[in-house]
Amino acid sequence: MAPYILAIDQGTTSTRSILFRPDLSVAAVGQQEFPQHFPDSGWVEHEPEDIWRTTVETMKVALAKGAAEARDIAAIGITNQRETALIWDRKSGKAIHRAIVWQDRRTADLCARLKEAGHEAMVSAKTGLLLDPYFSGTKIAWLLDNVPGARAKAEAGELAFGTIDAFLLWRLTGGKVHATDATNAARTLLYDIHRGQWDNELCRLLNVPKSLLPEVRDSSGDFGATDAQLLGAAIPIKGIAGDQQAATVGQACFLPGMMKSTYGTGCFALLNTGTSPVTSKNRLLTTIAYQLNGKRTYALEGAIFVAGAAVQWLRDGLKIIDAAHRTGDLAAAADQNQQVYLIPAFVGLGAPYWRPEARGAMFGLTRATGPAEFARAALEAVCYQTRDLLEAMQGDWGDKKSTILRVDGGMVASDWTMQFLADILDAPVDRPKVLETTAVGAAYLAGLAQGLCPAPEEFAKGWKLERRFAPKMPAEIRDEKYAGWKDAMRKLLS
Repeated sequence: MAPYILAIDQGTTSTRSILFRPDLSVAAVGQQEFPQHFPDSGWVEHEPEDIWRTTVETMKVALAKGAAEARDIAAIGITNQRETALIWDRKSGKAIHRAIVWQDRRTADLCARLKEAGHEAMVSAKTGLLLDPYFSGTKIAWLLDNVPGARAKAEAGELAFGTIDAFLLWRLTGGKVHATDATNAARTLLYDIHRGQWDNELCRLLNVPKSLLPEVRDSSGDFGATDAQLLGAAIPIKGIAGDQQAATVGQACFLPGMMKSTYGTGCFALLNTGTSPVTSKNRLLTTIAYQLNGKRTYALEGAIFVAGAAVQWLRDGLKIIDAAHRTGDLAAAADQNQQVYLIPAFVGLGAPYWRPEARGAMFGLTRATGPAEFARAALEAVCYQTRDLLEAMQGDWGDKKSTILRVDGGMVASDWTMQFLADILDAPVDRPKVLETTAVGAAYLAGLAQGLCPAPEEFAKGWKLERRFAPKMPAEIRDEKYAGWKDAMRKLLS
Protein backbone atom coordinates (compact mmCIF):
# COMPACT_ATOMS: atom_id res chain seq x y z
CA MET A 1 0.00 0.00 0.00
CA ALA A 2 1.32 3.43 -0.95
CA PRO A 3 1.84 5.68 2.07
CA TYR A 4 -0.84 8.22 2.90
CA ILE A 5 -0.52 11.77 4.20
CA LEU A 6 -3.02 12.87 6.84
CA ALA A 7 -3.94 16.57 7.00
CA ILE A 8 -5.61 18.03 10.07
CA ASP A 9 -7.58 21.13 9.09
CA GLN A 10 -8.72 22.72 12.35
CA GLY A 11 -11.08 25.56 11.43
CA THR A 12 -13.28 28.10 13.14
CA THR A 13 -16.51 26.11 13.06
CA SER A 14 -15.39 22.55 12.35
CA THR A 15 -12.44 20.19 12.40
CA ARG A 16 -11.60 18.06 9.39
CA SER A 17 -9.09 15.29 8.89
CA ILE A 18 -8.35 14.42 5.28
CA LEU A 19 -6.48 11.35 4.11
CA PHE A 20 -4.46 12.10 0.97
CA ARG A 21 -2.78 9.74 -1.43
CA PRO A 22 0.84 10.57 -2.38
CA ASP A 23 -0.43 12.43 -5.48
CA LEU A 24 -2.52 14.58 -3.08
CA SER A 25 -5.84 13.23 -4.28
CA VAL A 26 -8.39 12.79 -1.50
CA ALA A 27 -8.88 9.26 -0.18
CA ALA A 28 -11.17 9.93 2.79
CA VAL A 29 -12.54 12.76 4.94
CA GLY A 30 -13.72 13.01 8.54
CA GLN A 31 -15.44 16.21 9.67
CA GLN A 32 -17.18 17.42 12.83
CA GLU A 33 -18.60 20.79 13.79
CA PHE A 34 -18.18 22.04 17.36
CA PRO A 35 -19.96 24.69 19.47
CA GLN A 36 -19.22 28.40 19.37
CA HIS A 37 -19.43 30.33 22.66
CA PHE A 38 -20.40 34.02 22.91
CA PRO A 39 -20.13 34.93 26.60
CA ASP A 40 -20.38 38.70 26.03
CA SER A 41 -20.91 41.20 23.23
CA GLY A 42 -18.07 40.85 20.72
CA TRP A 43 -16.57 37.89 22.58
CA VAL A 44 -16.04 34.55 20.80
CA GLU A 45 -14.60 31.45 22.48
CA HIS A 46 -13.95 27.78 21.78
CA GLU A 47 -13.69 24.98 24.30
CA PRO A 48 -10.18 23.48 23.83
CA GLU A 49 -11.41 19.99 24.68
CA ASP A 50 -13.95 20.24 21.84
CA ILE A 51 -11.11 21.05 19.47
CA TRP A 52 -9.01 18.16 20.75
CA ARG A 53 -11.91 15.69 20.76
CA THR A 54 -12.99 16.52 17.20
CA THR A 55 -9.39 16.30 16.02
CA VAL A 56 -8.91 12.78 17.39
CA GLU A 57 -12.33 11.58 16.28
CA THR A 58 -12.04 12.93 12.73
CA MET A 59 -8.58 11.40 12.34
CA LYS A 60 -10.03 8.01 13.30
CA VAL A 61 -12.99 8.51 10.94
CA ALA A 62 -10.71 9.39 8.02
CA LEU A 63 -8.53 6.33 8.63
CA ALA A 64 -11.59 4.07 8.93
CA LYS A 65 -13.18 5.44 5.73
CA GLY A 66 -9.89 5.00 3.88
CA ALA A 67 -9.41 1.47 5.28
CA ALA A 68 -6.04 2.65 6.58
CA GLU A 69 -4.12 2.12 9.79
CA ALA A 70 -1.63 4.38 11.53
CA ARG A 71 1.29 2.44 10.02
CA ASP A 72 -0.01 3.39 6.55
CA ILE A 73 0.42 7.12 7.29
CA ALA A 74 3.79 8.51 6.24
CA ALA A 75 3.28 11.97 7.75
CA ILE A 76 0.79 14.38 9.30
CA GLY A 77 0.36 18.03 8.33
CA ILE A 78 -1.55 20.53 10.47
CA THR A 79 -3.31 23.71 9.39
CA ASN A 80 -5.33 25.87 11.73
CA GLN A 81 -7.40 28.95 12.44
CA ARG A 82 -4.47 31.26 13.02
CA GLU A 83 -4.91 33.95 15.66
CA THR A 84 -7.04 31.93 18.08
CA ALA A 85 -5.10 31.82 21.34
CA LEU A 86 -5.01 29.58 24.39
CA ILE A 87 -2.78 28.91 27.36
CA TRP A 88 -2.42 25.54 29.08
CA ASP A 89 -0.71 24.01 32.10
CA ARG A 90 2.51 22.26 31.13
CA LYS A 91 2.00 19.44 33.67
CA SER A 92 -1.66 18.62 33.14
CA GLY A 93 -2.00 19.78 29.53
CA LYS A 94 -5.31 21.41 30.48
CA ALA A 95 -6.16 24.89 29.23
CA ILE A 96 -6.56 27.58 31.89
CA HIS A 97 -9.49 29.16 30.00
CA ARG A 98 -11.43 28.66 26.81
CA ALA A 99 -9.57 29.57 23.63
CA ILE A 100 -10.13 33.20 22.57
CA VAL A 101 -11.07 33.10 18.88
CA TRP A 102 -9.57 35.33 16.18
CA GLN A 103 -12.96 37.06 15.76
CA ASP A 104 -13.03 38.13 19.43
CA ARG A 105 -12.96 41.90 20.10
CA ARG A 106 -12.54 42.03 23.90
CA THR A 107 -9.10 43.64 23.71
CA ALA A 108 -10.19 46.60 21.57
CA ASP A 109 -9.68 49.02 24.47
CA LEU A 110 -6.14 47.74 25.12
CA CYS A 111 -5.30 48.11 21.42
CA ALA A 112 -6.68 51.66 21.46
CA ARG A 113 -4.56 52.57 24.50
CA LEU A 114 -1.41 51.17 22.89
CA LYS A 115 -2.13 53.15 19.73
CA GLU A 116 -2.72 56.35 21.70
CA ALA A 117 0.59 55.80 23.46
CA GLY A 118 2.30 55.77 20.07
CA HIS A 119 3.35 52.12 19.90
CA GLU A 120 1.75 51.06 16.61
CA ALA A 121 4.61 52.24 14.36
CA MET A 122 7.14 50.12 16.26
CA VAL A 123 4.81 47.11 16.35
CA SER A 124 4.10 47.35 12.61
CA ALA A 125 7.77 47.78 11.72
CA LYS A 126 8.68 44.52 13.47
CA THR A 127 5.59 42.36 12.95
CA GLY A 128 3.99 43.71 9.77
CA LEU A 129 0.72 43.84 11.73
CA LEU A 130 -1.49 46.56 13.19
CA LEU A 131 -2.66 46.93 16.77
CA ASP A 132 -5.99 45.16 16.49
CA PRO A 133 -7.84 42.64 18.71
CA TYR A 134 -7.66 40.18 15.79
CA PHE A 135 -4.12 39.13 16.66
CA SER A 136 -3.02 36.79 19.44
CA GLY A 137 -0.76 38.99 21.55
CA THR A 138 -3.40 41.06 23.34
CA LYS A 139 -5.44 37.89 23.90
CA ILE A 140 -2.47 36.41 25.79
CA ALA A 141 -2.25 39.57 27.90
CA TRP A 142 -5.98 39.36 28.67
CA LEU A 143 -5.70 35.73 29.78
CA LEU A 144 -2.73 36.45 32.04
CA ASP A 145 -4.49 39.45 33.60
CA ASN A 146 -7.94 37.93 34.01
CA VAL A 147 -7.48 34.24 34.88
CA PRO A 148 -6.73 34.01 38.64
CA GLY A 149 -3.13 32.99 39.28
CA ALA A 150 -2.23 32.83 35.59
CA ARG A 151 0.44 35.51 35.60
CA ALA A 152 2.27 34.05 38.60
CA LYS A 153 2.24 30.58 37.02
CA ALA A 154 3.43 32.01 33.71
CA GLU A 155 6.32 33.82 35.40
CA ALA A 156 7.24 30.53 37.09
CA GLY A 157 7.36 28.76 33.71
CA GLU A 158 4.40 26.50 34.48
CA LEU A 159 2.24 27.55 31.53
CA ALA A 160 2.50 27.32 27.75
CA PHE A 161 0.91 29.53 25.08
CA GLY A 162 -0.05 28.38 21.65
CA THR A 163 -2.16 29.06 18.65
CA ILE A 164 -4.28 26.01 17.82
CA ASP A 165 -1.50 24.28 15.88
CA ALA A 166 0.84 24.39 18.88
CA PHE A 167 -1.89 23.12 21.24
CA LEU A 168 -2.66 20.19 18.93
CA LEU A 169 1.05 19.46 18.48
CA TRP A 170 1.50 19.36 22.26
CA ARG A 171 -1.42 16.99 22.67
CA LEU A 172 -0.54 14.79 19.68
CA THR A 173 3.03 14.31 20.91
CA GLY A 174 1.96 13.65 24.49
CA GLY A 175 3.46 16.94 25.69
CA LYS A 176 6.88 16.29 24.18
CA VAL A 177 6.91 19.15 21.64
CA HIS A 178 6.02 22.80 22.24
CA ALA A 179 6.52 24.37 18.82
CA THR A 180 4.84 26.30 16.03
CA ASP A 181 5.81 27.39 12.55
CA ALA A 182 6.80 30.81 11.27
CA THR A 183 3.41 31.55 9.66
CA ASN A 184 1.56 31.17 12.95
CA ALA A 185 4.23 32.95 14.98
CA ALA A 186 3.94 35.89 12.56
CA ARG A 187 0.32 36.47 13.69
CA THR A 188 0.97 37.00 17.39
CA LEU A 189 2.22 40.64 17.61
CA LEU A 190 5.27 39.18 19.37
CA TYR A 191 7.38 37.90 16.45
CA ASP A 192 9.89 39.92 14.44
CA ILE A 193 9.23 38.72 10.89
CA HIS A 194 12.49 40.25 9.60
CA ARG A 195 14.84 38.62 12.12
CA GLY A 196 12.71 35.49 12.50
CA GLN A 197 12.53 35.41 16.30
CA TRP A 198 10.42 36.35 19.30
CA ASP A 199 11.08 39.98 20.18
CA ASN A 200 11.98 41.16 23.68
CA GLU A 201 10.59 44.68 23.20
CA LEU A 202 7.23 43.37 21.97
CA CYS A 203 7.00 40.88 24.83
CA ARG A 204 7.66 43.69 27.33
CA LEU A 205 5.06 45.92 25.68
CA LEU A 206 2.32 43.30 26.11
CA ASN A 207 3.79 41.95 29.37
CA VAL A 208 4.10 38.41 28.02
CA PRO A 209 6.87 36.20 29.50
CA LYS A 210 8.97 34.62 26.75
CA SER A 211 8.92 31.34 28.67
CA LEU A 212 5.28 30.96 27.53
CA LEU A 213 6.16 30.93 23.86
CA PRO A 214 6.75 27.91 21.59
CA GLU A 215 9.84 27.21 19.52
CA VAL A 216 9.43 28.49 15.94
CA ARG A 217 10.29 26.10 13.10
CA ASP A 218 10.03 25.89 9.29
CA SER A 219 6.58 25.23 7.84
CA SER A 220 7.89 21.94 6.43
CA GLY A 221 10.13 19.92 8.71
CA ASP A 222 10.31 17.81 11.84
CA PHE A 223 7.68 18.45 14.52
CA GLY A 224 8.08 15.17 16.38
CA ALA A 225 5.67 12.24 16.22
CA THR A 226 2.29 11.33 17.62
CA ASP A 227 2.03 9.31 20.81
CA ALA A 228 1.83 5.70 19.62
CA GLN A 229 -1.18 5.03 21.85
CA LEU A 230 -3.28 7.65 20.11
CA LEU A 231 -3.82 5.87 16.77
CA GLY A 232 -1.94 2.62 17.24
CA ALA A 233 1.49 3.68 15.97
CA ALA A 234 3.70 6.77 16.11
CA ILE A 235 3.22 8.99 13.03
CA PRO A 236 5.74 11.72 12.08
CA ILE A 237 4.34 15.27 12.10
CA LYS A 238 6.08 17.04 9.24
CA GLY A 239 4.21 20.20 8.33
CA ILE A 240 2.41 23.13 9.98
CA ALA A 241 1.01 26.33 8.51
CA GLY A 242 -1.78 28.75 9.38
CA ASP A 243 -4.87 28.16 7.26
CA GLN A 244 -4.45 31.10 4.88
CA GLN A 245 -0.79 30.38 4.29
CA ALA A 246 -1.57 26.68 3.78
CA ALA A 247 -4.13 27.69 1.15
CA THR A 248 -1.48 29.85 -0.53
CA VAL A 249 0.76 26.78 -0.73
CA GLY A 250 -2.14 24.57 -1.84
CA GLN A 251 -2.90 27.04 -4.64
CA ALA A 252 0.77 26.86 -5.69
CA CYS A 253 1.21 30.63 -5.38
CA PHE A 254 4.99 30.30 -5.20
CA LEU A 255 5.96 33.17 -7.51
CA PRO A 256 5.97 36.87 -6.57
CA GLY A 257 2.80 38.55 -7.80
CA MET A 258 0.60 35.46 -7.50
CA MET A 259 -2.53 35.98 -5.40
CA LYS A 260 -5.11 33.73 -3.75
CA SER A 261 -8.29 34.53 -1.88
CA THR A 262 -10.05 32.10 0.45
CA TYR A 263 -13.78 32.50 1.08
CA GLY A 264 -14.74 30.74 4.28
CA THR A 265 -16.13 32.23 7.49
CA GLY A 266 -14.09 35.29 6.56
CA CYS A 267 -12.17 36.15 3.40
CA PHE A 268 -8.39 36.32 3.32
CA ALA A 269 -6.37 37.41 0.31
CA LEU A 270 -2.59 36.89 0.11
CA LEU A 271 -0.22 38.27 -2.52
CA ASN A 272 3.21 36.62 -2.71
CA THR A 273 5.90 39.32 -2.58
CA GLY A 274 8.92 37.01 -2.61
CA THR A 275 11.86 37.07 -0.22
CA SER A 276 11.53 40.79 0.53
CA PRO A 277 8.73 42.02 2.79
CA VAL A 278 6.68 44.90 1.37
CA THR A 279 5.55 47.55 3.85
CA SER A 280 1.96 48.54 3.14
CA LYS A 281 0.94 52.15 2.70
CA ASN A 282 -2.70 51.07 2.56
CA ARG A 283 -3.14 49.39 5.94
CA LEU A 284 -2.65 45.87 4.69
CA LEU A 285 -0.62 43.33 6.64
CA THR A 286 2.90 42.18 5.85
CA THR A 287 3.22 38.56 6.83
CA ILE A 288 5.17 35.34 6.24
CA ALA A 289 3.64 33.24 3.45
CA TYR A 290 5.75 30.17 4.28
CA GLN A 291 9.23 29.26 5.50
CA LEU A 292 11.20 26.46 3.85
CA ASN A 293 14.78 25.47 4.68
CA GLY A 294 15.13 28.53 6.90
CA LYS A 295 14.18 30.88 4.06
CA ARG A 296 11.15 33.13 4.54
CA THR A 297 8.80 34.07 1.71
CA TYR A 298 6.60 37.08 2.45
CA ALA A 299 3.12 38.19 1.47
CA LEU A 300 0.79 41.14 1.65
CA GLU A 301 -2.48 40.12 3.26
CA GLY A 302 -5.95 41.59 3.49
CA ALA A 303 -8.44 40.19 5.98
CA ILE A 304 -12.22 40.45 5.66
CA PHE A 305 -13.78 39.21 8.88
CA VAL A 306 -17.20 38.29 7.46
CA ALA A 307 -17.69 36.45 4.16
CA GLY A 308 -19.46 33.09 4.43
CA ALA A 309 -20.60 34.20 7.89
CA ALA A 310 -22.95 36.66 6.13
CA VAL A 311 -24.63 33.72 4.38
CA GLN A 312 -24.87 31.92 7.73
CA TRP A 313 -26.57 35.07 9.07
CA LEU A 314 -29.14 34.92 6.27
CA ARG A 315 -29.80 31.27 7.12
CA ASP A 316 -29.60 31.20 10.92
CA GLY A 317 -30.32 34.80 11.90
CA LEU A 318 -32.86 36.07 9.38
CA LYS A 319 -33.98 32.56 8.33
CA ILE A 320 -34.64 33.69 4.75
CA ILE A 321 -32.82 30.66 3.32
CA ASP A 322 -32.76 27.07 4.55
CA ALA A 323 -29.42 26.14 2.96
CA ALA A 324 -26.35 28.20 2.08
CA HIS A 325 -26.17 26.90 -1.50
CA ARG A 326 -29.55 28.51 -2.30
CA THR A 327 -28.14 32.01 -1.94
CA GLY A 328 -26.82 32.23 -5.50
CA ASP A 329 -30.15 31.29 -7.08
CA LEU A 330 -31.93 33.78 -4.83
CA ALA A 331 -29.44 36.52 -5.73
CA ALA A 332 -29.92 35.83 -9.44
CA ALA A 333 -33.66 36.42 -9.00
CA ALA A 334 -33.22 39.80 -7.27
CA ASP A 335 -34.73 43.00 -8.69
CA GLN A 336 -32.02 44.57 -10.85
CA ASN A 337 -33.51 48.02 -10.29
CA GLN A 338 -32.77 47.90 -6.56
CA GLN A 339 -29.21 48.51 -5.40
CA VAL A 340 -29.03 47.33 -1.80
CA TYR A 341 -25.68 47.36 0.02
CA LEU A 342 -24.91 45.22 3.05
CA ILE A 343 -21.78 46.12 5.01
CA PRO A 344 -21.35 42.99 7.17
CA ALA A 345 -19.28 44.59 9.94
CA PHE A 346 -20.74 42.20 12.50
CA VAL A 347 -17.39 41.97 14.33
CA GLY A 348 -15.85 45.22 13.09
CA LEU A 349 -14.08 45.90 9.80
CA GLY A 350 -10.76 44.41 8.77
CA ALA A 351 -8.46 45.58 5.98
CA PRO A 352 -8.06 48.19 4.70
CA TYR A 353 -10.32 50.00 7.19
CA TRP A 354 -9.40 48.40 10.56
CA ARG A 355 -12.36 49.74 12.52
CA PRO A 356 -13.05 47.25 15.34
CA GLU A 357 -15.92 49.39 16.68
CA ALA A 358 -17.84 49.39 13.37
CA ARG A 359 -21.03 47.36 13.14
CA GLY A 360 -23.11 46.06 10.25
CA ALA A 361 -25.51 48.19 8.23
CA MET A 362 -27.69 48.05 5.13
CA PHE A 363 -28.29 50.87 2.67
CA GLY A 364 -30.85 51.31 -0.10
CA LEU A 365 -33.77 49.44 1.46
CA THR A 366 -37.25 50.06 0.04
CA ARG A 367 -40.69 48.54 0.63
CA ALA A 368 -39.96 46.26 -2.31
CA THR A 369 -36.78 44.84 -0.78
CA GLY A 370 -37.11 41.16 0.07
CA PRO A 371 -35.11 37.97 0.61
CA ALA A 372 -33.67 37.94 -2.92
CA GLU A 373 -32.23 41.44 -2.53
CA PHE A 374 -30.82 40.56 0.91
CA ALA A 375 -29.13 37.49 -0.58
CA ARG A 376 -27.65 39.46 -3.46
CA ALA A 377 -26.37 42.17 -1.10
CA ALA A 378 -24.66 39.57 1.12
CA LEU A 379 -22.84 37.95 -1.82
CA GLU A 380 -21.97 41.25 -3.47
CA ALA A 381 -20.51 42.58 -0.20
CA VAL A 382 -17.81 39.90 -0.27
CA CYS A 383 -16.88 40.90 -3.82
CA TYR A 384 -16.80 44.64 -3.07
CA GLN A 385 -14.56 44.01 -0.08
CA THR A 386 -12.26 41.88 -2.24
CA ARG A 387 -11.92 44.81 -4.65
CA ASP A 388 -11.03 47.05 -1.70
CA LEU A 389 -8.21 44.61 -0.89
CA LEU A 390 -7.06 44.17 -4.48
CA GLU A 391 -6.79 47.92 -5.08
CA ALA A 392 -4.82 48.33 -1.84
CA MET A 393 -2.51 45.45 -2.79
CA GLN A 394 -1.89 46.81 -6.27
CA GLY A 395 -1.07 50.18 -4.74
CA ASP A 396 1.49 48.63 -2.39
CA TRP A 397 2.93 46.15 -4.90
CA GLY A 398 3.18 48.75 -7.66
CA ASP A 399 1.64 46.42 -10.24
CA LYS A 400 -1.40 47.92 -11.95
CA LYS A 401 -1.63 45.13 -14.51
CA SER A 402 -4.61 42.82 -14.65
CA THR A 403 -4.38 40.34 -11.78
CA ILE A 404 -5.48 36.71 -11.98
CA LEU A 405 -7.01 35.66 -8.70
CA ARG A 406 -7.01 32.02 -7.56
CA VAL A 407 -9.94 31.33 -5.26
CA ASP A 408 -10.95 28.62 -2.82
CA GLY A 409 -13.24 28.04 0.15
CA GLY A 410 -16.89 27.13 0.48
CA MET A 411 -18.31 30.23 -1.22
CA VAL A 412 -16.49 29.67 -4.50
CA ALA A 413 -18.88 26.83 -5.39
CA SER A 414 -21.39 29.58 -6.27
CA ASP A 415 -21.03 30.40 -9.97
CA TRP A 416 -23.11 33.56 -9.48
CA THR A 417 -20.75 34.88 -6.80
CA MET A 418 -17.60 34.09 -8.76
CA GLN A 419 -18.96 35.77 -11.90
CA PHE A 420 -19.87 38.91 -9.94
CA LEU A 421 -16.42 38.83 -8.35
CA ALA A 422 -14.75 38.77 -11.79
CA ASP A 423 -17.10 41.53 -12.98
CA ILE A 424 -16.49 43.90 -10.07
CA LEU A 425 -12.71 43.28 -10.09
CA ASP A 426 -12.50 43.53 -13.87
CA ALA A 427 -10.07 40.61 -13.62
CA PRO A 428 -10.18 36.86 -14.27
CA VAL A 429 -11.06 34.60 -11.35
CA ASP A 430 -9.66 31.04 -11.45
CA ARG A 431 -11.40 28.24 -9.57
CA PRO A 432 -9.22 25.11 -9.21
CA LYS A 433 -10.36 21.53 -9.68
CA VAL A 434 -9.33 20.73 -6.10
CA LEU A 435 -11.11 23.05 -3.68
CA GLU A 436 -9.55 21.53 -0.54
CA THR A 437 -6.58 23.84 -1.00
CA THR A 438 -5.98 24.55 2.71
CA ALA A 439 -5.71 20.86 3.54
CA VAL A 440 -3.74 20.22 0.33
CA GLY A 441 -1.23 22.84 1.45
CA ALA A 442 -0.79 21.19 4.85
CA ALA A 443 -0.46 17.76 3.24
CA TYR A 444 2.06 19.07 0.71
CA LEU A 445 4.25 20.64 3.41
CA ALA A 446 4.25 17.34 5.31
CA GLY A 447 4.88 15.31 2.17
CA LEU A 448 7.69 17.63 1.10
CA ALA A 449 9.52 17.12 4.39
CA GLN A 450 8.99 13.36 4.18
CA GLY A 451 10.26 13.15 0.61
CA LEU A 452 6.90 12.15 -0.86
CA CYS A 453 6.11 15.40 -2.66
CA PRO A 454 8.17 17.26 -5.28
CA ALA A 455 9.83 20.66 -4.99
CA PRO A 456 7.50 23.70 -5.19
CA GLU A 457 8.14 24.42 -8.87
CA GLU A 458 7.22 20.83 -9.80
CA PHE A 459 4.19 20.82 -7.49
CA ALA A 460 2.98 24.03 -9.16
CA LYS A 461 2.84 22.26 -12.53
CA GLY A 462 0.14 19.97 -11.14
CA TRP A 463 -2.28 22.80 -10.29
CA LYS A 464 -5.41 22.34 -12.43
CA LEU A 465 -8.05 24.85 -13.43
CA GLU A 466 -11.71 23.87 -13.15
CA ARG A 467 -13.15 27.13 -14.51
CA ARG A 468 -12.03 30.66 -15.29
CA PHE A 469 -14.62 33.40 -14.75
CA ALA A 470 -13.91 36.30 -17.10
CA PRO A 471 -15.36 39.78 -16.51
CA LYS A 472 -18.47 40.57 -18.59
CA MET A 473 -19.99 43.60 -16.87
CA PRO A 474 -19.91 46.91 -18.79
CA ALA A 475 -17.45 49.37 -17.27
CA GLU A 476 -20.10 52.03 -16.53
CA ILE A 477 -22.22 49.57 -14.52
CA ARG A 478 -19.14 48.28 -12.66
CA ASP A 479 -18.05 51.80 -11.76
CA GLU A 480 -21.56 52.80 -10.67
CA LYS A 481 -21.97 49.76 -8.42
CA TYR A 482 -18.56 50.17 -6.78
CA ALA A 483 -19.09 53.91 -6.28
CA GLY A 484 -22.32 53.05 -4.45
CA TRP A 485 -20.40 50.65 -2.21
CA LYS A 486 -17.76 53.28 -1.39
CA ASP A 487 -20.51 55.79 -0.61
CA ALA A 488 -22.22 53.31 1.73
CA MET A 489 -18.90 52.67 3.45
CA ARG A 490 -18.31 56.41 3.89
CA LYS A 491 -21.74 56.79 5.47
CA LEU A 492 -21.07 53.93 7.89
CA LEU A 493 -17.68 55.27 8.96
CA SER A 494 -18.59 58.99 9.15
